[in-house]
Amino acid sequence: MTKAMSALVAFDLIKIGKLDEEAIVVVDPGLAAQWAGKGTTLSLRAGERLPVKRLIEGMITASANDATEVLAHHAAGSRGKWLALMNARASSLSMTDSTFASPSGWPDGGKTQVTARDMVRLARALIEDHPELYRRYFGHPVMTWRGTQLASRNPLAGRFKGADGIKTGHTSEVGYNFLGAAVRDGRRLVLVIGGAPSEATRAAAAQGLAEWGFTAWDSRQLVRKGQVVGRALVQDGSAPAVDLVPLRDWRLTVPHGSTARVTTRIVYRGPLGAPIEAGQVVAGLEVTVPGLPPHDIPLATGQRVTRAGPFDRMVNGLLGLLP
Repeated sequence: MTKAMSALVAFDLIKIGKLDEEAIVVVDPGLAAQWAGKGTTLSLRAGERLPVKRLIEGMITASANDATEVLAHHAAGSRGKWLALMNARASSLSMTDSTFASPSGWPDGGKTQVTARDMVRLARALIEDHPELYRRYFGHPVMTWRGTQLASRNPLAGRFKGADGIKTGHTSEVGYNFLGAAVRDGRRLVLVIGGAPSEATRAAAAQGLAEWGFTAWDSRQLVRKGQVVGRALVQDGSAPAVDLVPLRDWRLTVPHGSTARVTTRIVYRGPLGAPIEAGQVVAGLEVTVPGLPPHDIPLATGQRVTRAGPFDRMVNGLLGLLP
């Protein structure tokens, strides 16, 4: 599943114009020799020329180790620099329990470590930050390479309604793993499987878990992006208070048919002092459902509030005395 982080880094670079999907890459002879026969590969040849997009396809659909390593060297200049990008991106996603020491996931003596929770964060970034690239490269059951159909090992691709990603993984150290994703009727599901003893066990678990996720749970709209859910007082501001809004839509997943009461409360992160920029996260909406762990939704300021002049501060102070 390490290749999912390499895919995210590649997508990030494409988005900012640092990596061109159409650019031609010449396969370095040293890399071709180093990765020949190491796990799943495209059998890239020394001096072979191919566009970046084919390396990405090989990395994602065929899970080719050589394609991943060649892409990393081309995009970052060296393996070490690519790994630095991977770990920096993980840090930006608060993947605090994950470390990447290989672009491709090739066994590295346990240096690469990930958790299920962190993999969900990674999946969300792929899907939400790069929707077009995600649709273009993920979810394909096969890719054509040198006239041959290379099948994806994704146990859901082409077999489960709505499946569109993401990556499998396997080493003798940790077994068979899977970071999966599917969407039905606008509802997104991400699942993680780790340590399965066989490919067949992984496939059965993925199918069963995905079906259970869609049938045993209901998804309800909780709050919408920009919806005002509360207000926060502002000290020394040109306005006495500011709207609190979520930065994206949030849905609540509950057991199918549940009638449990949903309670919410705003948790403030300390006093607010002007000036304040719009979109600044200053509070959280704590959501509680009996029998489920509490969830915190970040709330941001809905408007910019400048620092008040002497007269405005006096008026706001008087308003604050009113019942």
